[in-house]
Amino acid sequence: MAESHLVTHIGVLTAGGDCPGLNAAIRGVVARATAQGHSVSGIEDGWQGLMGGRVRPLGRDDVRGILTRGGTILGTSRTDPYVHGDGLASLIPALTATGIDSVVVIGGDGSLRTAARLGEEGLAVVGVPKTIDNDIEGTEVSFGFDTAVQIVTDAVDRLTTTAEAHNRIMLVEVMGRQSGWIAVHAGLAGGAEAILVPEDDYDLDDLACRLVARHNSGRDYSIVIVAEGVRGPSGSRVTMGTDHGGFERLGGVSAVIAAELEARTGYETRVMILGHLQRGGTPTAFDRVLATRMGIRAAEAVIDGDHGMMVACLGSDLILVPLTSAVAVPRLVPGKRLAELDWFLA
Repeated sequence: MAESHLVTHIGVLTAGGDCPGLNAAIRGVVARATAQGHSVSGIEDGWQGLMGGRVRPLGRDDVRGILTRGGTILGTSRTDPYVHGDGLASLIPALTATGIDSVVVIGGDGSLRTAARLGEEGLAVVGVPKTIDNDIEGTEVSFGFDTAVQIVTDAVDRLTTTAEAHNRIMLVEVMGRQSGWIAVHAGLAGGAEAILVPEDDYDLDDLACRLVARHNSGRDYSIVIVAEGVRGPSGSRVTMGTDHGGFERLGGVSAVIAAELEARTGYETRVMILGHLQRGGTPTAFDRVLATRMGIRAAEAVIDGDHGMMVACLGSDLILVPLTSAVAVPRLVPGKRLAELDWFLA
């Protein structure tokens, strides 16, 4: 740990996609920092707000009552200072004007990768991993993931009854651009017949045969969980164009797969794309606690001068890992975890 020194002004921002628990993390940063007399400012709309100088003070009264709220009181965006600006040079005017001397970045893999790069340029930065995809390698779990899995599981439970009533195959598309953690956990929890993830190839003919055999054996429905990053039958990714930031929008692969399955099985096949429903609403108790603890630990890291680090969860402990190593590669579902699915989906 670096030698402790006085930190006069901490900026905190939320960047990238929103997820349940962001407000709890903000609250943790503010509570810990202000308890020792440090100043905290909230940066609005992620990197976009810092580039534009949209900063406001945050005290204990400003974060009361936000623990259970979804979204983020600071707002967020997918603006990247290296894509939409000149890197650290784009942030210097606001940092100088406000007196912010360190920044806590609460973000996913893309936002933390940007934070790591800014840290290498000289910005005093500490990262907090938030992503419902759970795809940040440096930590065993990110807050937001537990809530997303619970939302998907609840949806699968409801869809199961209507699928059974109509002798249907139901495809449920969930988030997961490059990793299938949500699909795997919600699929196991919801008793899905099949789980399709970006980390593993699938055989449509084999899947169709399995579904037909299931229906012929007296089971009148099937639930198939599909991560949005799964490639379509042609081998290419299915997209919905790009967003305002110019980033690719995945979505709709389940509809393409469903059409193929219906043709092969003869069973009516329907699609439910849960989309941003997975990001919204009240965080679970687990995510509230994890996000709060991570926010507190991030504030402590800044106070202690442990810059260029990310808060990570190892078992029940919170540790610090270098930002650069945490975002070097995505955290994918390992082969041994995928192999476990065969025992449940056979």
